[in-house]
Amino acid sequence: MPERQRHARPGRIGGLLLLLMIASIPSARAAETGSVAPPRITLVEAVKRALARNPTVAVAAAEIERAEGLLRQARAGLFPNLTGNALYTRLDSDRTVRVRDVNGNVIGTTLTAPANQLSGNLTLSVPLLAPQAWYQSWRAADNRRSAEVGAIDVQRQIAVAVARAYLAIVAQHRAIAVNETARVNAKAHYDYANTRLRGGIGRAIDEVRAGQELATVEVSVQAALAGLGRAREALGVLLATDGPLDVTDTVDFGVTPDLGVALGEARSQRADIKALNQRLQAAEAQAGRTWTYYMPYLTAVGQPAVIVGSEFHLTGRWQAQLILTLPIYDGGARGGVARESDALVVQARANVEGTLRQAQSEVRTAFEAILRADKGLEAARDAARLAQRALELATIAYQAGATTNLEVIDAARRARDAETSAALTEDLARQSRLDLLVASGRFP
Repeated sequence: MPERQRHARPGRIGGLLLLLMIASIPSARAAETGSVAPPRITLVEAVKRALARNPTVAVAAAEIERAEGLLRQARAGLFPNLTGNALYTRLDSDRTVRVRDVNGNVIGTTLTAPANQLSGNLTLSVPLLAPQAWYQSWRAADNRRSAEVGAIDVQRQIAVAVARAYLAIVAQHRAIAVNETARVNAKAHYDYANTRLRGGIGRAIDEVRAGQELATVEVSVQAALAGLGRAREALGVLLATDGPLDVTDTVDFGVTPDLGVALGEARSQRADIKALNQRLQAAEAQAGRTWTYYMPYLTAVGQPAVIVGSEFHLTGRWQAQLILTLPIYDGGARGGVARESDALVVQARANVEGTLRQAQSEVRTAFEAILRADKGLEAARDAARLAQRALELATIAYQAGATTNLEVIDAARRARDAETSAALTEDLARQSRLDLLVASGRFP
């Protein structure tokens, strides 16, 4: 058997096995992706749907309702309170006393308490001066306002999470496109090497190398598809949808704001800073209202009553009172309230200052990242273009017999790496613009 044929036979067998393996991979992917494609949605639609459906937003809205309920409970102490009471009493017998004349002789009996007694009364309490009720009412109103601005901050966090999930899907689509292109190139190279081997002018080692590269690229394709599936499911969960969602191809974040403008907007427009400022105002207001714990309470109480005896005689009566209560010593409770209020003010002020400092740092970092990402993206695209040209030249040289397919495989890997780097840089540029909009309070 000639030497060339002795080398060619194992190559043909290995090529056949490799072809069967590669053919089974697309069929498996087709079975995986054979279901109906997820519906596509724009970023604006995704944010709107998340704010309307996401459970976290619903919880924040319910927290506002809870704060409203607590406010009504606190205000109840400012309004009159009317209660009714009924009492039935059963004695072993009627209670009587003897009636005597001036000489001491018994001339009869008088009923003092019947055996069956039924009484009822209404008690009306009207707070005329209720400082602690004022304090609780003011505090509940502050908490309600804090819940409202806190709900806005929750909406901001959900919108940011949706945008990041959306961009993750965009990046996965780009990664899939890069790997699909690499697979096409690897398949073309493998087909060429296999054809040369079958024609008796190629080498088995070239076919094996090409097949190995094709299998490696296929692994990257499947990994990118798996990442796309996870990203789609994550977006579906954020939008409270029973299934994955896909995205459109375009994402436009508008014009990049000026650094000075963005720093000013971060102080005035960010929802989290507004929420912290509201909590600071509430804490300062509560600290200034501790005087209410030292004020007296004045309450008016009216109580009409009726008593029905065993003879069904109806007896009516009423009483009215003004009750003044002056707190003198409470074991240090009022001092504790004052210290707690002062500590809350210190905490709230520190949170505001720290968040403001962090927000301005995020604006500067995002702005710098945009500049670097844009320059890096330009260089990455140039590198990808040159790597693709190098692959074309290496392929031409290999087909002309000037080099081995090692140069082709190396150039293909470099081209894939360059395209992947460009895709990552594109995602970094989009993420940096989103970071700047979020840090400055422009998104959502």
